[in-house]
Amino acid sequence: MSSMAQEIAEIPGAAERQLAHTVRLDAAAERIRAFRPRLMIFCGRGSSGQVGVYLRYLFEARLGLLGCAAAPSSTTAYEARPDMRGALFIVISQSGRSPDLVATTQRARELGALTLAIVNDSHAPAAKAAELVVPIEAGAEHAVAATKTVVLSMMAGARLVAMLGDDEKLGQAIARLPLRLANALDCDWSPWTDSLYAAPAAFVAARGYALASAREIALKLTETLRLPTLAYSSAELRHGPRAAITPTTPVLVLRQNDKTSESVDELARDLRAGGETVFLAGGPRATLPSIGDDHPICDAMLFLPPAYRAIEAAVRRRGWDPDNPPHLAKVTRTL
Repeated sequence: MSSMAQEIAEIPGAAERQLAHTVRLDAAAERIRAFRPRLMIFCGRGSSGQVGVYLRYLFEARLGLLGCAAAPSSTTAYEARPDMRGALFIVISQSGRSPDLVATTQRARELGALTLAIVNDSHAPAAKAAELVVPIEAGAEHAVAATKTVVLSMMAGARLVAMLGDDEKLGQAIARLPLRLANALDCDWSPWTDSLYAAPAAFVAARGYALASAREIALKLTETLRLPTLAYSSAELRHGPRAAITPTTPVLVLRQNDKTSESVDELARDLRAGGETVFLAGGPRATLPSIGDDHPICDAMLFLPPAYRAIEAAVRRRGWDPDNPPHLAKVTRTL
């Protein structure tokens, strides 16, 4: 078994372990309430950057707080000093060791932001740079391609939003995640990855909470299966990228059951009508197996375990090592 496969299988257990730890999450929520932020800034690279996309939707849609993505180069290359008074700066990193993320967190704190690190290693430099730390409790991750740390980072962010919003329904749905994640691992998405074998490129589409999962799946295909893959909002895809889709470029469409579902269903229907190769996850017309709907915020995470499993298996079928994609390292040191 590859490390990647083993770490995917560990997701449900790690989720249960995270739920047992509340002290630092409670402390962070209390401090954020007292701070009363006017703006959210999310900072992360790669898979952690996708978690930031997910959290931006949660903070804006559930808490009414305006969010934006940090641009580390404005600090590290251009030495900018924007006014961050009243901002909550959240850095997300599995390793917590990328110099640009550490430097940007330090600068945000100097410029008046309340800084929070969502990390797997609570002793990492990024955690030490922040005032508040929320450990994700994922355990060691050895494969270069992050999997369980991504899901656990999303889960930690969702727990924080549930606390800040006193959202009992979301909290109850999060408590059901370990079992639902375990069930999601049994969903076989290999027909989708089989279609990628001869594809020159691929697409992933979603909307709302699931957009981050779409972008994360596209990243995993690109770095492990070495297949150029683009992820778009189902709305954005109609504004130009649609022209690049052909029957040879499969499209994975992710659908959670909320106010975005109608537009996602329309996209899948239109792509099929155009003769494209479409795989739909979620909803009554799904072509890939799922475990059914629960809270849409949590369901967005549940697309990842079956996608990860299918991708890891596809990489091995090609005779490649899923743990060590070429030219990549577990800790990416950029500045």
